[in-house]
Amino acid sequence: MPEPFTVPVGAAETVSALAYTGAGTGGPEAAIILAPGAGAPQTHPFLTGFAHGLASRGIGVVTFNFPYMERGRRAPDPRARLEACYGAVIELVRKREVAGLRLLAGGKSMGGRIASQVVAGAAQAGSSPTVDGLVFLGYPLHPPGRPDKLRAAHLPSIPVPMLFVQGSRDTFGTPDELRPVLTACPRAELHVVEGGDHSFRVRGKGTPSPAEVHAVMQDAILDWIGRNP
Repeated sequence: MPEPFTVPVGAAETVSALAYTGAGTGGPEAAIILAPGAGAPQTHPFLTGFAHGLASRGIGVVTFNFPYMERGRRAPDPRARLEACYGAVIELVRKREVAGLRLLAGGKSMGGRIASQVVAGAAQAGSSPTVDGLVFLGYPLHPPGRPDKLRAAHLPSIPVPMLFVQGSRDTFGTPDELRPVLTACPRAELHVVEGGDHSFRVRGKGTPSPAEVHAVMQDAILDWIGRNP
């Protein structure tokens, strides 16, 4: 079972978080923070399943709620508040984890985007990177149907390795739309989930189950971590 804890955000607010201990030995000495997407809490089945899957592969995982979700609201907080929350989680997890352990960040859709903005903001301010790498589970490159509204200007300034796990049918940005953006990001890699939508659902008779799709994604993340010490 994951260990619950709280994260102070600002002077008078906290958000809840869960720590999943990596199981087994011989895996990468790494932990990853995964934030949920805009419409889901950290207890959404996708995120909990993903956390358990990565933990079973030896990677420690931390999930958390953004403040608006903690309060039971549907509309996301303003960008600055989301980034402040993610930054507070990173800071606390850094203190909790064993010295020398690599710390990665990311998440599903908006959660991953906010992580990227925190790291880019630190780089643009001349600070050291807050994490050692970023993993995006369905990066929201643009709103559905609005390819002119790209959310990518900050990505080239990110100095750490990045892995984009993207469904080939993702209406928030297909792999073909992402590839030109990633050419300006020399430390970025793309893993395509063939037939997957923004939630990595694969349609059609005889297609793999969600658990099988997620297992391949988790193996790809494990491999990427091993190749980016």
